[in-house]
Amino acid sequence: MNRTDTSPKSTVLVVEDEAGIASMLTMALQFLGFEVATAARGDEALTRAAQHRPDVVLLDVVLPDMDGFEVCRRLRGAGVDAPVLFLTARDAVEDKVRGLELADDYVTKPFDLKEVVARIRAVMRRGRELTPAGGRRLRAGWVEVDRDTREVWRHGEPVQLSSTEFALLCYLIQNADQVISKAQMLDHVWSYDFRGESGIVETYIYYLRRKLGDTDQTLIHTVRGAGYLVRTAPPGTLAED
Repeated sequence: MNRTDTSPKSTVLVVEDEAGIASMLTMALQFLGFEVATAARGDEALTRAAQHRPDVVLLDVVLPDMDGFEVCRRLRGAGVDAPVLFLTARDAVEDKVRGLELADDYVTKPFDLKEVVARIRAVMRRGRELTPAGGRRLRAGWVEVDRDTREVWRHGEPVQLSSTEFALLCYLIQNADQVISKAQMLDHVWSYDFRGESGIVETYIYYLRRKLGDTDQTLIHTVRGAGYLVRTAPPGTLAED
């Protein structure tokens, strides 16, 4: 694993109750130039997050006091919008689905350290690329997105999206009325080699449709064998201030 200068240093909060794993992750991330804060319990994670305002959170699901899903919900409730990557031995489909609905990625143990680092960098890069200068907004149909504040509204009501869902929605709207392939989405949104994992796109499209009230697929349209596109309802619905 090559050392990389990440200046200015980004902070990773590692929430892991297994001392050996926490120590390994801490040493590896520090070697790569990250600042690292650690917590072994859910309540401790909430305190550390408030203290350090991390750029990304590595969060175990099984913790002594509360599960990682609850920790993630409380982090979001406290205004911590840093990307969250679940790191856990729980590999059941229902756990993965639940985790991906709440957070940005889900890595199962045993894991490859290089893969974890690649995913950390991918979610951080995703966030930086979607924070443009100026107060630009995107609109499509009944959905409005503020890329500065990372807020989303559905029929004027706020909708909470994970960083990955937000990135995917922005990419689709920015390319409205164009068919975007799964490969393009993996390349531009995930910025990571998900070879053989194109099903993750379908999963996140499902999450977006459900959260945006697009059950009849009039906003995010499936083009069979080609990909997806956001349809702009009458002319002028899509706009950028």
